[in-house]
Amino acid sequence: MTAAAPESGDIAVPRWHPRLFRLPQHGYSAPMENLEVMTVFDRRLVRRRRDRAAGRFAAFSFLVEEVAERLADRLSAVRRAFPRVLDLGCHDGTLGRVLAGRQGIERVVSCDLSPAMARAAGGLAVAADEEWLPFADGTFDLVVSGLSLHWVNDLPGALIQARRVLKPDGFFLAAMLGGDTLIELRRCLMEAELEIAGGVSPRVSPFAGVRDGGGLLQRAGLALPVADTEVLTVTYADAFALMRDLRGMGETNAVLARRRGGAGRALFLEAAQRYAQAYAEPDGRIPASFEILYLAGWVPDDSQQKPMRPGSATVRLADVLEGPDRPAGACAGRQGDG
Repeated sequence: MTAAAPESGDIAVPRWHPRLFRLPQHGYSAPMENLEVMTVFDRRLVRRRRDRAAGRFAAFSFLVEEVAERLADRLSAVRRAFPRVLDLGCHDGTLGRVLAGRQGIERVVSCDLSPAMARAAGGLAVAADEEWLPFADGTFDLVVSGLSLHWVNDLPGALIQARRVLKPDGFFLAAMLGGDTLIELRRCLMEAELEIAGGVSPRVSPFAGVRDGGGLLQRAGLALPVADTEVLTVTYADAFALMRDLRGMGETNAVLARRRGGAGRALFLEAAQRYAQAYAEPDGRIPASFEILYLAGWVPDDSQQKPMRPGSATVRLADVLEGPDRPAGACAGRQGDG
């Protein structure tokens, strides 16, 4: 585990934990007990690709920047101050910079799986695994994450970690790629590989859907959970331009079950041709869909709103609606109904 030295002692970063092991050659910390977790992604490969992307990430960061602004807009609707913030999966620190000076934020700690990305973020930066955060319980008022959690194998565990490092009544707000992301590219790659190789292999990472979001938040013990999605569409000259952007973002395939070895130029040529034929717009450009799944929830606290006890109402619904009083379970039928 490596971490930038805090400027003051109020951000607790434990120097050692029995369930962490060190990889000093990579400056990376990871949990030792992943055996019980369904492992979908090659996390070391994810880290290496993010390390390689870090140097030129600013040239490909448009999606992270757009989502950072949208997360900031959502946060502005919360009438609260959040002095200490953890930017989880920080990339080059874009989200932290967008949030700086807002909502009473005094300090942002940047955390990324990639040491190179953490260094690029600057300031207080930690290279660590989202599935095992090296911070003391109740350290932060807010945990935010922009387009990083879709690479986590143990997503419920990562959300539990985020809840753990939040103070009571702390807020969690994240955006991650959702299930319909790159649906056009996935379809074209699958059809092309089926045509050329007679079978298909995972070539685009699996993503969570909005129906999973609320359940994941509740499983992590977060109260007042909210999950929703929106689709951002980006147009490209061709499929190869899209693939170059994905490499520049560090977002290329890291599924463990991916086909090993070179896929062959013929596969990508066929996929690009199918993409253009099926999706090209009148100007010849092709669209690429990025579904953004937003997750929000609060660490439970006695100060939060709670539902009233049954029977404790002081006003009758019939009086509010100015209608006749009916017993519970009764419904009004149309005139003439039996």
